[in-house]
Amino acid sequence: LLDRMLIVRTHPYTVEEMVHITSIRATVENVEVEEDALALLGEIGSRTSLRYTVQMLTPARIMAETTGRTKITQEDIRQVDKLFLDGKASAKLLSQSEGFMK
Repeated sequence: LLDRMLIVRTHPYTVEEMVHITSIRATVENVEVEEDALALLGEIGSRTSLRYTVQMLTPARIMAETTGRTKITQEDIRQVDKLFLDGKASAKLLSQSEGFMK
């Protein structure tokens, strides 16, 4: 029971930390990402979440591959960000729509 009384303070990731973590994840998933696209992912992560940023890698890779490229660009990231919602935006949209999607 004592372990349930311990409170560990955590701090939000900085943009630089998000970029670094996303870069590591891209390397692990064998996905090539341009530096400016990584910077954009960091910015998006700062307004959404690191989870959303990391989850954008696969659809962005697919967008790049459909245009014959192997490296993700900023435009790929922007297109994916327009297509999907992060958890907070999705919950906000749902709460505003009174339980029904319009």
